[in-house]
Amino acid sequence: MTLPDIKTLVPHSGAMSLLDKLLAADAETLDAQVGIRANSMFSDGAAVGAWVGVEYMAQAVAAHAGHAAKLRGEPVRVGFLLGTRRYTCAVPAFPVGTVLNIHVQRALQGENGLGAFDCRIIEAGEGRELASATITVFQPDNVEEFLQRSSE
Repeated sequence: MTLPDIKTLVPHSGAMSLLDKLLAADAETLDAQVGIRANSMFSDGAAVGAWVGVEYMAQAVAAHAGHAAKLRGEPVRVGFLLGTRRYTCAVPAFPVGTVLNIHVQRALQGENGLGAFDCRIIEAGEGRELASATITVFQPDNVEEFLQRSSE
């Protein structure tokens, strides 16, 4: 089975679409990859701060939701990062030239659109875990209606 381009699974575009490649996906997990380059978003030319790991994880969770939607024949929808629990990182930054594999696994998913994913960032080739966290997300059925209600 040919995997789709990860850019088609995440509702980010342009420079804010941070992930490079989909490695694997199923109903419960997704593996994505990003290579750190001098011109990567959030790079200072030498590295990307470790705090960006949370966004890599969140975008991998979004790709998981997008992949599931595509399998159901539905469009990719916007979701919201609600929070992060226990983000730990073994390094202060991800140096240029590093390739990161981001693994997300669904921990729970509610009928109301709330979900939690256990996430890890692993240095490709080395197999060393660099970061981990639990990411909490929300994907409303109708984002426009949700945003309208939220602004009232």
